[in-house]
Amino acid sequence: MTSRAASIDPVTRALLVCPQDREPLLDAGDELYNPRLRVAYRVDEDGIPVLLATEARPVSDDEHERLTAAS
Repeated sequence: MTSRAASIDPVTRALLVCPQDREPLLDAGDELYNPRLRVAYRVDEDGIPVLLATEARPVSDDEHERLTAAS
């Protein structure tokens, strides 16, 4: 099964950046992850990223290590 982040159209995916620092995001399963701010943005069931700063989820130190080790 393909993750939601991986299913985003490649052309669209290349244009997506974090709304807070305007830098690239990492694919993190069903989320897009900003390792600099340690926040994750969900990708909804339809494959649409929810890139709202108010919707960002904080990421713990352990999860940050796991997500950045995978990239």
